[in-house]
Amino acid sequence: MVINGCESVAEHPKVDAYKFEKPAHFPEPTYTFRNNQVNEKGFKLGKRLFNDPFLSRDGSISCSSCHVQSHAFADIMLHPFSFGVEDREGKRNAPPLFNLAFQKEFFWDGGVTHLDFTPILAFESEIEMDLSFEEVVARINRSADYQTLFKDAFGIEEVTGPYVLHALSQFMLMMVSADSKYDRYIKGDPKALTSLELDGLQLFRQHCESCHQEPLFTDLNYRNNGAQRSITDLGRETVTERMQDRAKFKVPSLRNIEVTSPYMHNARFETLQQVLDHYSDGVTEQLTIDPKVFADGKPVIALTSEEKEKIIAFLKTLTDPGFLSNPIFFNNND
Repeated sequence: MVINGCESVAEHPKVDAYKFEKPAHFPEPTYTFRNNQVNEKGFKLGKRLFNDPFLSRDGSISCSSCHVQSHAFADIMLHPFSFGVEDREGKRNAPPLFNLAFQKEFFWDGGVTHLDFTPILAFESEIEMDLSFEEVVARINRSADYQTLFKDAFGIEEVTGPYVLHALSQFMLMMVSADSKYDRYIKGDPKALTSLELDGLQLFRQHCESCHQEPLFTDLNYRNNGAQRSITDLGRETVTERMQDRAKFKVPSLRNIEVTSPYMHNARFETLQQVLDHYSDGVTEQLTIDPKVFADGKPVIALTSEEKEKIIAFLKTLTDPGFLSNPIFFNNND
């Protein structure tokens, strides 16, 4: 439709910024959207909950205390391990949050199998928010403001636990990161990557992709990559109770890796150079060491300094500036 030589506004319907959209080059989501479709009111309610320190025992921290947007919703270098009430320090690095709709298990050890239930562990952890989920719901019910917001979002008169979790999931589900330089290259822009970055992509596919599979840049499996010099954290074994899972941790996505230092579950490395040096020279024999990184008495991934430089250049193309600065995630309590 054209009016006076100009296209009508009707030709360009408004994009719903609060509707989950699967990137075309991504796999199908695993999240059960049929039970919890994202909408603007639910998303904004989830954002408020995510940023509310009132939901910790002493009112000192919120989910966003350890999951900072500018760091891909990971923690900052100041806190290599997750921290909680009374400045209690955890034993693992808080992982980034994005592309959660495509994951089947959560946390470094995969101890939760549905996104809706992940906040409960943070609420009830003695080294994080240290508040029973029952009390979280009770506090919300004592707030007239929250009661109004939940009624508007879900049409309920009394707030119950499942609706609290659904609201938080709606906020986290929208954390989709899929518009990096790499993504533009994959979608058909041959000039999106430089020759150095393209060389890095080829080296990455040769040496790294068996564990960090495109497009999510993780195979969602659990592996022991030798990040612990001596094993003090049993990792996946704490969930499965199988010795063969000792010291295995979920393979993290490498998207936005440029801004999520420190690296590994134990925050052992501060730079990408140190990570690649570990794989080239630092992996040692352990009972459950992954054969993709150590076999026949030596590290598997042999890289020259030049090759490491190229891989790092490529890894930086996985940074998604639009995601890191998307204003819909800002903590403005709207």
